Amino acid sequence: MSTSHTYENTGARTLHDTGKQAYHERLQTLSEASVHIHFDAFTDIDWDHPDFAIDPTDPRWVLPDADPLGAHPWYKRQPLEVRTRIGLWRYANIVKVGMQFENVLIRGVMDYLFALRNQNPEFRYLTHEVTEECHHTQMFQEFVNRSGADVPGGRRSFRVVSRFLPLAGSLLPESFFTGVLAGEEPIDHVQKAILRGGADIHPLMRRLMQIHIAEEARHISFAHEFLRQKVPGYGKARKGALSVAFPVIMRVLGDVIVVPDRRTAAQIGVPHWVIKDIFWKSPDGQKLLRDLFSDVRMLAEEIGLMNRTSRRVWRMLRIDGRPSRYRGEPAPRNA
Repeated sequence: MSTSHTYENTGARTLHDTGKQAYHERLQTLSEASVHIHFDAFTDIDWDHPDFAIDPTDPRWVLPDADPLGAHPWYKRQPLEVRTRIGLWRYANIVKVGMQFENVLIRGVMDYLFALRNQNPEFRYLTHEVTEECHHTQMFQEFVNRSGADVPGGRRSFRVVSRFLPLAGSLLPESFFTGVLAGEEPIDHVQKAILRGGADIHPLMRRLMQIHIAEEARHISFAHEFLRQKVPGYGKARKGALSVAFPVIMRVLGDVIVVPDRRTAAQIGVPHWVIKDIFWKSPDGQKLLRDLFSDVRMLAEEIGLMNRTSRRVWRMLRIDGRPSRYRGEPAPRNA
């Protein structure tokens, strides 16, 4: 073996060890943050406080412009009582989908953790995350129960497939944590936009969003770090397959989270053509679709998942565009 080849191998090992150490340090930081800043669904929300009472006629359930349905001209033309009724249904269905998604996440993470070796710091952080997600499912379902809206959450196909999705936690962890981002990034984007918009939303919904955004920041950060650590070391075939699967997973699961089922939307009085226009036929809808995935486009660039073939897939799915300059960057006003 040549001296230069030996130096190359040594340098590669040193770089790998340095990256692994930095990854473990970030996991330690996330774990400590989970210890010091966390929320309980029933001690950090005073569900019985008069300010948090859910009155279906309260105009603060009217959807703000930051919600894609709330911004649509058809919705704005409806009488106040109709907008209020649809708004409460929309909020309840979103958190129901969130509960279902968190349930899949919990089961998949536990599947991934089952075979981890001793001394792996991913175990501690991810059990913190699962604990927080359990509180989120309690928080979301409690809201649905108190709202009185008998919402189904995700579309029927998702509810059927969700029985099998957690197996990806151990079989295809890179695809599983891509799916985690596909569910977390869009709802995080919409919730931040609503809070930044300053609309007079119901204080209970505002509190749920604040808690969810605060803890999801850690969960999203871990998924980014996990993929940054693992994917660059994959072989050409595995990385190539993931580069194509990555945007497909983003689009499919993103739609599950954001797009209401047309049958249940019709039951609450929202016409199918309105749903189609918002998701994603209109120019505003198309822009929103691209904006939802700007952070993960940045991640895909960083970890080598953007290539000639995968870029075509991003474009075909209409989720291509400028990547974020930093995580959480607000979407530009213009397309």
